[in-house]
Amino acid sequence: MGNYLDILHKEVVPAEGCTEPIAVAYAVSLAAELLEGEITGIQLHLSGNIIKNAMGVGIPGTGQTGLPIAAALGAVVGRSHKELEILSGLTPDELKLANDLLERKLLQVEIMDTPEKLYIEAQVKTENHTAIAILAKEHTNIEYLALDGKKVTPKKSKADCGKPGLSDTEAYEGSVDRIFEFISTAPFSDLSFLLEGARMNKAISDEGLRGDYGLQVGKKMNQQSAMNLFGNDVANKIIAATAAASDARMDGSAMPVMTTAGSGNQGIACTLPVISLAELLGKDEETLARALALSNLVTVHIKHYIGRLSPLCGSGIAGGVGANSGIIYLMGGSLEQIKHGIQNTIASLSGMICDGANSTCALKISTSTNTAIQAATLAMNNIAPTTKDGVIFEEVEDTIRNMERLVQEGLADTDKTILNIMLSKGGAK
Repeated sequence: MGNYLDILHKEVVPAEGCTEPIAVAYAVSLAAELLEGEITGIQLHLSGNIIKNAMGVGIPGTGQTGLPIAAALGAVVGRSHKELEILSGLTPDELKLANDLLERKLLQVEIMDTPEKLYIEAQVKTENHTAIAILAKEHTNIEYLALDGKKVTPKKSKADCGKPGLSDTEAYEGSVDRIFEFISTAPFSDLSFLLEGARMNKAISDEGLRGDYGLQVGKKMNQQSAMNLFGNDVANKIIAATAAASDARMDGSAMPVMTTAGSGNQGIACTLPVISLAELLGKDEETLARALALSNLVTVHIKHYIGRLSPLCGSGIAGGVGANSGIIYLMGGSLEQIKHGIQNTIASLSGMICDGANSTCALKISTSTNTAIQAATLAMNNIAPTTKDGVIFEEVEDTIRNMERLVQEGLADTDKTILNIMLSKGGAK
């Protein structure tokens, strides 16, 4: 899989807001910046997965939900160079301009019939000119940029540094063995940048525990009351802290999150259980950095097989497996016990579907965090499922590859069904 340090730098990046609607804002901004004069129309052609993940999520700094406001903001903010942090520093004037665009009914959204799970095509028009930006495969990967049909060379993306990443499918050589060797031997100085992401994700977790965000999954689990059946033990502190960050993020908190493999919720799911446990155990920064490198890289490894966007919940499954590995590492577990933990976690979570980015992501993440802790406890006691059990194979890499087969063969129509169910709700368009 190439240089794991390069992969960490590419796949662990900050974002403000849920990555799907923010990527739409980014695409619209790329096109709008090629134009001068008043915008007369914005047309979006989006893959079903983008629509599914952008319908129900709060957009930071707006108090509004979903694609329309994200697209309109992309047209007015004019800072595509900030990529997935494009909406940071949003001003009231920008929000007013965006809402004015929506009131003029300039936005059209269509589902694109494409096999590409992550596809965003933004066409922005003025009276005499049309600009088009297409993102595909990754949230900041510019596949096409043109003004009046003439291709424009995009400025070099921060994420496009010629480094290998999740979408590099040729000669893929990732494995848990190689990841463990890397995180065990890499100089601490190479991994210490991950601590910045830890501070970022811990900050939004603390905010989620303080505020009344979303379904308040983390906050209510953390409160001691007669209506809370959860105790004040280590496990529930970890689960509450992790869910609270997702509560805040999905409800439109303007605080940034360190993402993993293109998703803030995946970043939350794979790092906060590790961050919380390290704090509770009093681990030093080097141990935490190595555990975070492991949890992030295992998450990226799982995502390679289930896809950047998927009918399976990446935050729950990939993030949960990553968290489990980091938890076991902090508990002093061996490579073999980490493999046991992966098998245990996949055995428990492999059927968790993704029904879009919304407030219930915090519920899924709380479930996956609980599973990661349970699976780690079993693994530390050298307990794991066997080849007699369901989708589990003897070799952990074969079990992980079975997730790809499950997505491609077993769940081929699941995304379409989920999206149709979501669109069939009263008042949905």
